[in-house]
Amino acid sequence: MDASQQLILLILACTIALFLWGRWRHDIVALAALLACVVTGLTPAADAFVGFGHPAVITVAAVLILSKGLQTTGAVEALAQRALPQRGGVLLGLGFLTLLGAALSAFMNNVGAMALLMPIAMQLANRQGVPPGRVLMPLAFGTILGGMTTLIGTPPNLIVSGFRAQTELGAYSMFDFTPVGLAVALGGVLLAVLASRWLVPHRPQPEAGSFDTGTYLTEVHIDADSKIDGKPLREVEQLLDDGDAQIVGMVRNDFRVIAPLSSRILRAGDILVIESDPEALGASLTRLGLKLEEAVPPGNAEKDKEKENEDSDEPAGETTPNSEKGAEEQTPPVRHSDEIVLQEMVVQPGADILGRSASDIALRTRFGINLLAISRQGHRSIRRLRWTEVEAGDVLLLQGDPEAIAGFASEYGCAPLAPRSILIPDRRLALTAVLIMLGSVGLAAFGILPAAVAFTAGVLGYMLTRVIPLRRLYEAIDWPIIVLLGALMPLAAAMGDTGAADVLARTLLEHVAQGSPIIALTLMLVVTMTLSDFMNNAATAAVMCPIALSVASQLGVNPDSFLMAVAIGASCAFLTPIGHQNNTLILGPGGFRFGDYWRLGLPMELLVVTISIPMLLWVWPL
Repeated sequence: MDASQQLILLILACTIALFLWGRWRHDIVALAALLACVVTGLTPAADAFVGFGHPAVITVAAVLILSKGLQTTGAVEALAQRALPQRGGVLLGLGFLTLLGAALSAFMNNVGAMALLMPIAMQLANRQGVPPGRVLMPLAFGTILGGMTTLIGTPPNLIVSGFRAQTELGAYSMFDFTPVGLAVALGGVLLAVLASRWLVPHRPQPEAGSFDTGTYLTEVHIDADSKIDGKPLREVEQLLDDGDAQIVGMVRNDFRVIAPLSSRILRAGDILVIESDPEALGASLTRLGLKLEEAVPPGNAEKDKEKENEDSDEPAGETTPNSEKGAEEQTPPVRHSDEIVLQEMVVQPGADILGRSASDIALRTRFGINLLAISRQGHRSIRRLRWTEVEAGDVLLLQGDPEAIAGFASEYGCAPLAPRSILIPDRRLALTAVLIMLGSVGLAAFGILPAAVAFTAGVLGYMLTRVIPLRRLYEAIDWPIIVLLGALMPLAAAMGDTGAADVLARTLLEHVAQGSPIIALTLMLVVTMTLSDFMNNAATAAVMCPIALSVASQLGVNPDSFLMAVAIGASCAFLTPIGHQNNTLILGPGGFRFGDYWRLGLPMELLVVTISIPMLLWVWPL
């Protein structure tokens, strides 16, 4: 072993040690390793940052943006509400939910899929009276498993494909991972669903650490094409019960009904007053196919003004207190950007808006802002939102241009709450996001365009159609992952250039595998899986791919078997909460401890090895 080989192996060992230690973030460690390679002359300075232009890195960034669009438009939530059974036992609901999570993860970021389905999982656990962890852990494992079934399902697959592209074999196609990945995913989902009752610790859900605004009162409008038009109110109430929401009033022909009878038949034009948790608001709207009464496109200020005048039922001649009629003529029109956001604002004591309503201050016409809901703890009011007088401590859910909302808050004494995900579904944008995503997948799957180009074209489609506001587009990218991948590519190249990968491969073959290709393949899978339990899965794939190619070369066998083993192993991190972000996501909501994961995780990893080795030998024979 020469000096360059010793040096690169020392840098690699230190890098893995720092990954496992976890004191510094993965991207910082990767950058330090890259700079160490440059300083020691293992990587030419001119090639230090070529990894950031690698197709795998570009594809990961593009897929993260496309996934964000599916999430924010409500497309995934709409699919979940239609695909999941509303009745049945916990086993049926958990099975459908976990399969849905696995299917979504095949085509979008699995962390995004997990984050979208977590509220639905919590509702399922609450409805069935089971600890939330029993639903959350199978869902987390299912979304991890689903990612290994396609090229874009998880970053390790893209990294493995990138290393294959450096050989004469070329990159993998969209569904080359599917035969083995699908078999492993189906077996894993089945185990997770059936064994969760016995292998997942039953721990109570801890108290939420975030702020609590109570429930929102909001208004929804029944359109002529709504699926609840002509149905009795009791059917709607039953659907809302599953989403922790309830109807507390309705408006028909400007006549308010405080406690509508369950037998009342709903008609187009009716307005329902719904009380709902903030996180369940979007799900409730999707479940009923309704839209918020106040959620109209910005820029329709004149139409809004006319509608308010038509809808107003204040007695003739009565003067509204603190009215600012005519303010819209006195105030210059607000200039709007193309970005529309949701923002929660708390009304401070002594604020100028106290005792006034949205109609009094001409919220729409002066600021171009929609008042979507009001949260008021202690009591509820079913007055129309636009005429409800605001009190100190109220939380207002506003929709509009960020600058306009900031101007309103400054003028009327409201303070923004910490941002959180409150999704209001948009059917048009959701359909656009789905079509763009399907188009990108089709272009890549049929080989019309390389994956990096196909999904970058999808991002351009998002930008042109405003699926994601331009200002928020790059916020969808997990930049630490991008830096990690870009920095590790030259390190992996240095392992191959110096021959260090060959040395490691030869050591494994001579002292452990004893020249047996099947034992070497199993060892490659187990070692990769073990590393992935304690360090980032993308980093694991980047480290193990050069070794896998070298092992296959020295054995004179098909390198695809070993590369696929790395892809599977890097995606299977089930023993710890730090091995995968989805495991970390459920740590708090499920009430789990660090040592709770191996109970289901160890059988899961044994099952993965049992299924994947025969499948690898069959689909990618040595």
